[in-house]
Amino acid sequence: MNSNVENLPPQVLRLVYKEVSALAADPPEGIKIYPSEEDITELHTAIEGPEGTPYAGGVFRMRLVLGKDFPAVPPRGYFLTKIFHPNVGHKGEICVNVLKRDWKAELGLRHVLLTIKCLLIHPNPESALNEEAGRLLLEDYAEYASRAHLLTEIHAMGGSSGAPEPGDGPQPKKHAGDPSKRAITAGVANTVATANGTNSSSASGTSSSNNTGVAKKKTDKKRALRRL
Repeated sequence: MNSNVENLPPQVLRLVYKEVSALAADPPEGIKIYPSEEDITELHTAIEGPEGTPYAGGVFRMRLVLGKDFPAVPPRGYFLTKIFHPNVGHKGEICVNVLKRDWKAELGLRHVLLTIKCLLIHPNPESALNEEAGRLLLEDYAEYASRAHLLTEIHAMGGSSGAPEPGDGPQPKKHAGDPSKRAITAGVANTVATANGTNSSSASGTSSSNNTGVAKKKTDKKRALRRL
């Protein structure tokens, strides 16, 4: 999955950047935001398991991916931390109405994150991606809670900060969509040019030194011949 920065209109990018900055500065309670400096269309987050649920005590890493048609089309959500939940598929995909038929462009990313957190409190077995979890929730809550808590202990506890890790899904392009990309590129080009210039000077200096040495040898040879 590639970055969609270059596919989104500038005005949309500005709005996304503004909202992500606001989220990072003032995140919803129990949610941490890890914006990518390289790809604003992929937002990594960490959600604390709500108290009173089988997920309490866990930190669940998640990411939202904004497609090229955002905000007309909702973002896609994925849990990166393994979780036993009716509305989370085996590959981490999230099924919630706000990311489907109930989506409206004006809802925003904060609303999406809060809805996903609420999903940990009130799972919806009617739209289950994990059929086993959905069945247990309806037929044997104690077994469902036991399974969910076990996976929380194994995968979501143990000091995880929730920060994105190197293997967390597709990696964004280097400098993709960064407004300072041109400046960075120019800086790199200047650095390379400077380095090349330094090398050229060094090489020129070496060459000059060699030429001086040769000329000195010739002069010394002429003096020796005169003495003869």
